[in-house]
Amino acid sequence: MSSQAHEHQPLGGRVLTLPFLICAALVAVAGVILFQRYTQGLAAASNLNDGYPWGIWVAIDVVIGSAFGCAGYVIALLCYILNRGEYHPLVRPAVLASLFGYGLAGLAVLVDLGRYWNFYHMMLPWYAQPNSVMLEVGLCVATYTLVLVVEFAPAFLERFGIEGLRAKLNRVLWVFIALGVLLPTMHQSSLGTMMVIVGHKLSPLWQSQMLPVFFLLTAILMGFAIVVWESVMASLNFRRPMETPVLSKLAGLMLVVASLFVVLRFVDLIVRGQIGQIFGGPQSGWFVAEMVLMISGLALLIPKANRNRSRALFLSASLLLAAGILYRLNVYLIGFTPAVGPWHYFPSVKEIMVTVGVFALEIALYLLFVKKLPVMHAVHPEHG
Repeated sequence: MSSQAHEHQPLGGRVLTLPFLICAALVAVAGVILFQRYTQGLAAASNLNDGYPWGIWVAIDVVIGSAFGCAGYVIALLCYILNRGEYHPLVRPAVLASLFGYGLAGLAVLVDLGRYWNFYHMMLPWYAQPNSVMLEVGLCVATYTLVLVVEFAPAFLERFGIEGLRAKLNRVLWVFIALGVLLPTMHQSSLGTMMVIVGHKLSPLWQSQMLPVFFLLTAILMGFAIVVWESVMASLNFRRPMETPVLSKLAGLMLVVASLFVVLRFVDLIVRGQIGQIFGGPQSGWFVAEMVLMISGLALLIPKANRNRSRALFLSASLLLAAGILYRLNVYLIGFTPAVGPWHYFPSVKEIMVTVGVFALEIALYLLFVKKLPVMHAVHPEHG
């Protein structure tokens, strides 16, 4: 690939567009609710209770949001660890998506924590429980967010002409790239481990010793899918040429990972003797919906011609993202039943608006960064 293909440039244009202003308004609404949450407590803004201490602020903002943030993880793995240079134009947008995904997931944890003022205790060795999976996840997510800041720093340094520091950073960047591959592998699988320990409270349709493997597979799959999704949306909305040739190669990887996930899910159910739960278990409909989305998404990619069609790529990526979202939601909320008490949970309007505000903030920051910083690869006149 030519060196020109590795150049990046800001997209330019107005920042205060209608989509940006709508996102800003949603963020403002979330801010008002968060003020109420921090001044009056969790009960004033959420339906969380003793049976359901984790709601959508954990299940969606953290567990699903961090999977969206795996775009940088999978592209760095391909580009730098497996030395596939053809994916280099996708690196900066993917790292930016990861930075926002993980940064906002970390902030969402502070919203959900009852005693948020003690959040730094996990950094203090004398408070640490080294056998805790949650400690590993917390430390990994915090460290990976810092790693992503360093990985994205060349875009800032390039924008403001700080070439000396950028050259020095480039000499040690391989250390952070290696960490950026190791840390998500650890904590994404551990997000599955955290639900292994809830035991019988999780439906047998999802409770399995394979949960760490399934969470790692969905993280990789959703990482690939969000790269495809973001690339097609950016091409359409910013009138840039489609990146179909490189996305078609990612589609082949998505097909492999999604197929592996489906096969392992059914093998796992058969081995555990729970395959009958699909046919009439209390939450079988959610399992069927999850599988229909996943199989529909991968089936679209089986004909090789579809992998070279932007519309098919976008639809497949959307279905696979929806399948990954539903799988993680099933494990953390839908398939979970408290051991005692008639506890029920459905998110309050305020919880939903805070989650909407978190994702709106991510979109607004994305629009700001791609217009003002060299994130997207340069498009030369001969390419449209």
